[in-house]
Amino acid sequence: MAGRIEDYALIGDMQTAALVCRDGTVDWLCLPRFDSHAIFAGLLGTEDHGFWRLGPAHAAGAEPPTAARRSYRGDSLILESEWDTPRGTVRVTDFMPPRDGAPQLIRIVEGVSGRVPMRSALRMRFSYGRVVPWVHRHENRTVAVAGPDSVWFDTSAETYGKSLTTYADFTVAPGDRIAFTISWQPSHKEPPPLPEPEQSLEATEDFWREWVGHCTYHGPYREAVIRSLITLKALTYAPTGGIVAAPTTSLPEDIGGVRNWDYRYTWLRDAAITLSSLLRTGYREEARAWREWLLRAVAGDPDNLQIMYGIAGERELGEAELDWLPGYENSAPVRVGNGAAHQLQLDVYGEVTEALHLAHMTGLARNDYASLLQLKLIRYLEKHWQEPDEGIWEVRGPRRHFVHSKVMAWVAVDRTIKLMESGDVDGPLERWKELREEIHRDVCEKGYDKERNTFTQSYGSRELDASLLLIPQMGFLPPDDKRVIGTIEAIQRELSTPDGFILRYPTSGDNAGVDGLPGDEGAFLACSFWMADDLAMIGRVDEARRLFEKLLSLRNDLGLLAEEWDPRLQRQVGNFPQAFSHVPLIDTALRLTASGAYGG
Repeated sequence: MAGRIEDYALIGDMQTAALVCRDGTVDWLCLPRFDSHAIFAGLLGTEDHGFWRLGPAHAAGAEPPTAARRSYRGDSLILESEWDTPRGTVRVTDFMPPRDGAPQLIRIVEGVSGRVPMRSALRMRFSYGRVVPWVHRHENRTVAVAGPDSVWFDTSAETYGKSLTTYADFTVAPGDRIAFTISWQPSHKEPPPLPEPEQSLEATEDFWREWVGHCTYHGPYREAVIRSLITLKALTYAPTGGIVAAPTTSLPEDIGGVRNWDYRYTWLRDAAITLSSLLRTGYREEARAWREWLLRAVAGDPDNLQIMYGIAGERELGEAELDWLPGYENSAPVRVGNGAAHQLQLDVYGEVTEALHLAHMTGLARNDYASLLQLKLIRYLEKHWQEPDEGIWEVRGPRRHFVHSKVMAWVAVDRTIKLMESGDVDGPLERWKELREEIHRDVCEKGYDKERNTFTQSYGSRELDASLLLIPQMGFLPPDDKRVIGTIEAIQRELSTPDGFILRYPTSGDNAGVDGLPGDEGAFLACSFWMADDLAMIGRVDEARRLFEKLLSLRNDLGLLAEEWDPRLQRQVGNFPQAFSHVPLIDTALRLTASGAYGG
């Protein structure tokens, strides 16, 4: 069985990523890209679906020992795990060097004390665990081949094959260093170059040291902010600038349930808010690359804007179910692709426009087509903002007039008006000012419940929605407006879990709710960070700080967050690590730091 979600560490090379469990098992790796087929899919099934365990040897049938300590090496994505055994202590260093050629996963075993027997067990299974590759030796190297893919395994340790698995049994003493590397290559090409693990380790450490050095945040939450920034960088596909929502698919929002989705794509919303956090902390190059990705993805047809694309801008992300995988803790189905790609989500126009506006305000060099795109997006909204949509949460029930979607349509128009007023673009300024006022009036009349003094999830509904917490953050209404305060307090009353975290919206247990799905879900971590933001904005800064620090305590020992927190099981759930959790962590830290709302 795979470990708990929070038992995993992330390593990656800005093109793909692997998850490493506390016992030294790599249970998830897609090659060569985030959205490629997995060669280790044990995370969503069993060991038969692929894994790579490297750690102290253990008796047959016994559980592999877990590391006594693990941490990232400084501010990097280099994982160090240490085991204390009766025979001594051993360290394993796992990393993926930023790619310059074949993608590699490198694992270096180092003896610390005593003499520790070790074992590497490598079971490669292609196509998400469905295909057993042809494994053979080629010029003293082990290679696994299946169809278009080949994975090359290199080590100085002696290896042998057994039960369709490649093993290495060896012992390390103090000062010993033994490296293991897998490298991916198209199967029709020449073998990849022999790896140079020690040089790659040094280069990887240098890369992260230099990148982190650009961070402009030096406040009291720097450790949490830096780890979140590194995680966001790791979720960026370097060749194109696209940003994946998470490196995994089908980690469940409800253990044993059906709320299992593929997040290995670029949501415009997630990417736009990620970009905003990067810009606020000094990372303008990522902003420039994402803007270029956006312009390529949207091309000349903003009327057909999708809510998500492939990491290179692909439009077709057809959804399918992998019925040979039982799912994480039997949470089926396992899905690849995402059928929500062609939903109508009007809020996306606001998030994209807000990101472009922030890039402009922070001095990113002007791009004439980006400004033209912004105008085209508003012309589309001018015709369609009054339509119902599926909303920020991608409901699979009927379309509704979601209040958050209308608010973000207002944001899109508002930021474009600001761009026009700066003199950078020309457009129908007065007409769009009237449009901005019309949307604002519509929301306040149809999306507000006067009796309860709260905005509602959609026009005419009584349900609440945590996305309403963004109303003051987007400047739609000032924080001291009684309707804003009433909404914050209503969400605290009706959408809080017993431990004070925030649900996205009401679900109805066994009956499908507004999202058209059965079952419940955990507290959505982004929503809880939004609540902390809002509390700070309305002057309840001590309460905001307490909630924020409580949220920080949910991170795993490496500072990573999944999408949600299950208050019943007291564990992380959903795809992992999740950009949409780490972005608001950064934003809330910046707000609390600016307000002085922190201990010490």
